[in-house]
Amino acid sequence: MRVVLATTNEHKVHELRQILRDVVDELDLEIVSAAEVDGLPDVAETEVTFVGNATLKAVAVARASGLPALADDSGLSVDVLGGAPGVFSARWSGSHAGPDAPRVEKDRANLELLLEQVSDVPDEHRGAAFMCAAVVATPDGRTAYAMGEVRGTLAREPRGANGFGYDPVFVPADQPDGASRHLAEYSDSEKNAISHRGRAFRALGPAIRELLTAARPTT
Repeated sequence: MRVVLATTNEHKVHELRQILRDVVDELDLEIVSAAEVDGLPDVAETEVTFVGNATLKAVAVARASGLPALADDSGLSVDVLGGAPGVFSARWSGSHAGPDAPRVEKDRANLELLLEQVSDVPDEHRGAAFMCAAVVATPDGRTAYAMGEVRGTLAREPRGANGFGYDPVFVPADQPDGASRHLAEYSDSEKNAISHRGRAFRALGPAIRELLTAARPTT
């Protein structure tokens, strides 16, 4: 069975294929990104919650493709900013980087703006959390969702090259041996084990198995 990941973000595609490996093997799934399926809509994220936006994307892609779809919406919630950037994390800097700028340039603009906004915040008040809503949808309109969260703090300077978005300035809490690595310094397997996205999709696993098993064509 083919399942569409409702994203063209190659970083997310890479992460999700790793996170969902057990489900893929168990159900013999072929995971494809939205970029690999013709005729899919460009879904505007018009909701004000992570669950709302993820559901919009999953339902629209499932209907348009006729295949089960998986989607997520995620972002960084900074305590002193009242939970912002939140659902606006991916477009926090607006068009500062230019509407046609590559994703890496938009990520850099978002990160730089955020660091500027909290530059005078003392270390003890730089708490933050990565949040993720994961959704599975079938072409007949059935959906399920799960949430994932990882707490940490905002560093003052980016560090690490194995990540995207705000990973270079996020320091996860409860690191072993008192370490203070930035999320972008984690290996793929280390990050997937603790990340908001990993936690959300692992929590969604039972619903994915149930809905996709029910949707599997019979012969």
